[in-house]
Amino acid sequence: MAITPQDVARIARLARIELSPDATARAQKDLDGMLSLIATLQAVDTTGIEPMAHPLAEHQEIMLRLRADEAAAGGGLAQRQALMANSPAENEGLFLVPTVIE
Repeated sequence: MAITPQDVARIARLARIELSPDATARAQKDLDGMLSLIATLQAVDTTGIEPMAHPLAEHQEIMLRLRADEAAAGGGLAQRQALMANSPAENEGLFLVPTVIE
């Protein structure tokens, strides 16, 4: 799948950036290269290969520092009020943010 100049223009519009014709051509080339790399990686047969938890795990013993996945009690009303004090706008204990969807 090749990226067209129309695809680049659409991506730029969605990202709300303006690209010059040179930058559009460069972005098209870079995106085509990324898609080519992904296609190459997807073509590799990984049947019977166990996934690694860390990219260096094959070469050295890696101990991941993971914490137990346990539910913790909430901090209560005092902690909530302290956290809400950092908010520029709040309503009924909720952060208010500007609308981002048009």
